[in-house]
Amino acid sequence: MTSLLVAAVTVTLTVWVVSLIRSVRWRALVYSLPIPITMMSIATPFHVDGGELLGVAALNAFFVVVTVLHVRMGLHIVVADLAGVLVYLGLSRLIAVFEPLPLPPVLAVVGVLWTVATVLFPPGPDRAAGPAARLGPLAKLGAAAGGSLLMVAVGRHLKGLVVTFPYSGVLVVLETRHDLERFTRHFTRNSIGLVAFFTACHLLREQGRPVALAAGWLAHALCATALHLGRARGRPPAASGPGEGEVQAPGHGGDEARPRSSP
Repeated sequence: MTSLLVAAVTVTLTVWVVSLIRSVRWRALVYSLPIPITMMSIATPFHVDGGELLGVAALNAFFVVVTVLHVRMGLHIVVADLAGVLVYLGLSRLIAVFEPLPLPPVLAVVGVLWTVATVLFPPGPDRAAGPAARLGPLAKLGAAAGGSLLMVAVGRHLKGLVVTFPYSGVLVVLETRHDLERFTRHFTRNSIGLVAFFTACHLLREQGRPVALAAGWLAHALCATALHLGRARGRPPAASGPGEGEVQAPGHGGDEARPRSSP
C-alpha cells in the first residue's frame, strides 16, 4: 500500500509539473528524470538487469505508437493512448518471459537503437508548447492525482517493469497532444539518461542502494548535460524573418499553421 501511494504521488507531481512547463524540450527533460524510479526503489527493493533497459525502449515505443496513431493517422488521442498502453503491456509481457536478462548485451542493443533513432529522427527546433488546457493549475493537479491512482493500480501488476510503466505517460500524452511529435522526439533523445541511470545502478548494486541510486542520478545528469550543452552550442542563430521553428502568435494559424516535420 505504501509503494502504491508513493508511486501515485510521484506520478501526480511529475504530470502536474510537465503540464506547467511551456517549452516542449524542457517538458521532455523533466519527464525523463528518474524520479518515479527512485521513489519506487526506496519504497520497495527491485533488481536492475537488462529488462529495465528494454523497459525504457518499450516506453519509447509507447510514445511512438501514440504519436503515429494520433498525429499521422488522426485517431482520437484517447484511442491512441489506449493503443499505446496495449503495445507496452504486450512488450512488457514478452520481456518478462525471458527474464532475467544480462545487462551488457541488452545495453549494446539499446545503445544502437537509440543512436539510430536520434540520428534518423532528430528533435528539431524547440518551440513553446501548443494551446494550453483550459484547466487551472489546481484543477490539473486534481485530475493528475485521480488519473495517477488509477494508472499506478494497473501498473503495479507488471512486477519489475512497473518502474518504467508509462502510467505517467498515459496522462502526459493527453497534456502534450498538440506537440506530441516534438515531445516524443525530445524524449527519445533524453531517454539515454534513463539507460545510463539503470546501468550505473546495476554496476554499483553491491555497494548498497543509496550508493547505486546516487551513481544512477550522476550518470543521468552527465548525459542530460552533455545532450543539452551540445544542442545549445550547435544551435544556429535565430532568423530575423518568419521561418520553420518560429512560434506562431495566438490566433494566427493555430495547429494547422505550424509546420510538421516528417517522421
